[in-house]
Amino acid sequence: MSDASTNGNDPDIDRINLRIASSFLADVDETWKEEGFNSRSEFIRYALRELVNHPEGAGFWKDVAVGEVQYQQGETMSSDEVQRQYDRGNE
Repeated sequence: MSDASTNGNDPDIDRINLRIASSFLADVDETWKEEGFNSRSEFIRYALRELVNHPEGAGFWKDVAVGEVQYQQGETMSSDEVQRQYDRGNE
């Protein structure tokens, strides 16, 4: 699915480390498998390439990153809390 080489011996490929929450990694793993990618790395390269080539979609990924930080810091609300806050429970 990807046009990037996955050859670990290629001198033009750099290795990076990425730290993300286990819960988000589980979502990433589920997604790459469902979407038919051959590996987690292939999926992440594809997602990064899409973000670089189509920066208009960056807002979505920024929101994902902000949400991940909020989740890690316990700054989330249940759906009931959201409904009460926005008075949506009676519709």
